[in-house]
Amino acid sequence: MAGPLEEWADAVAPRQLVLAAPRASCAGVERAIEAVERALDRFGAPVYMRKEIVHNRHVVSGLERRGAVCVDELHEVPTGSTVVFSAHGVSPAVREQARARQLNVIDATCPLVSKVHAEARRFAARDYTVVLVGHEGHEEVEGTSGEVPDHIRVVASEEDVDQLQVADPGRVAYLTQTTLAVDETQGIVSRLRERFPGAAGPATDDICYATQNRQDAVKALARSCDLVLVVGSRNSSNSNRLVEVAERHGCPARLLDDESEIDLAWLRDARRIGVTAGASVPERIVQQVLGELQILGPAEVSVASVADEAVSFALPREVRE
Repeated sequence: MAGPLEEWADAVAPRQLVLAAPRASCAGVERAIEAVERALDRFGAPVYMRKEIVHNRHVVSGLERRGAVCVDELHEVPTGSTVVFSAHGVSPAVREQARARQLNVIDATCPLVSKVHAEARRFAARDYTVVLVGHEGHEEVEGTSGEVPDHIRVVASEEDVDQLQVADPGRVAYLTQTTLAVDETQGIVSRLRERFPGAAGPATDDICYATQNRQDAVKALARSCDLVLVVGSRNSSNSNRLVEVAERHGCPARLLDDESEIDLAWLRDARRIGVTAGASVPERIVQQVLGELQILGPAEVSVASVADEAVSFALPREVRE
C-alpha cells in the first residue's frame, strides 16, 4: 500500500486545468445571501434562517459567524423575531405558521422557484393533476407540493411515471424542480407524454437558466478532460447533477466541498482536469481548489465558456434600500 509520499509523488505532474464558465453562484443564490446580510445590518443579530439559506456549508457558516441562526422549523424561532425563508421556497403552511408566530418574514425564495409555485396553483385551479418531476424530500419539492397538496404527484424516474395513477388522464400537467439534470428530465417528461398525450406543461422551462448553463459547461468539459471536479456540498441538488452529467458524458467526476477534500488518488492519471462548481458555491472556494491543484506541478489554466450570464433579481422588499 502506497504511503503519503508515494501518493504525492504519483499525483505531481504537469497539467491542464480547465475552468467551466458559467460556474458557481447564480443570481438566486446571490440574492438570498444578500437578503440575510442586509437583514443582519438592518435588524441586528440574531436573524433566523429557516433551513440552509442555500445548500453550501461555507456560505451558511459564514452567515452564522455574522449572527444568523439556522433552524429546521419555525417553532425554534422566538415569537416576533426576524426569519429569512431560503432560496428553495416554502409552502403556504409555513407562511401561516410565520404569521401565527408574528415573525418578521423576509422571503428569499428564488423568483424562478416562485414561478413554479404559481404554475402549480394555476393548474390546480383548473382541476389538473400536477405531476412534479423532482426528488421527494428536497426543500424545493416540499414547498411546491405544499402549494396544492391534493393535486400534486411527485415522480423521480420513468418507472415512477409508469406506476402513476391519476383521477382524469385527460387533465394532467407537469412541472419540474428547477435544479434537475436536463437530459434525464427530458426522458421523464417524454415518458409522461407517452402515457398522457394531452399533458400540459409550463409556459417556459422550469429548469433554471443557471442549472442549464452549468450543465452545458460540464458537457463541454467532459468531452475533453480526464477528470471533472465539481465543487459543491453533498446536499446540493444542482452540484450532484453536475457530477451525473459529466459521468453520463463519459468523464469521471468527483464532488468536493473544498480543496481539503481533494484525493490525490483521483489525480494519478489525470492530465487535463475540468473544474466547475454548483450554483450555491462562492467563487473563492473554486479558486482555492484551483490553487491546491497548482501546487501539484506546472499547470496551464484556461476557461471553457458556453454562455454569458447577466441575470440579476431584485432583493426582497423588506431589505431594499
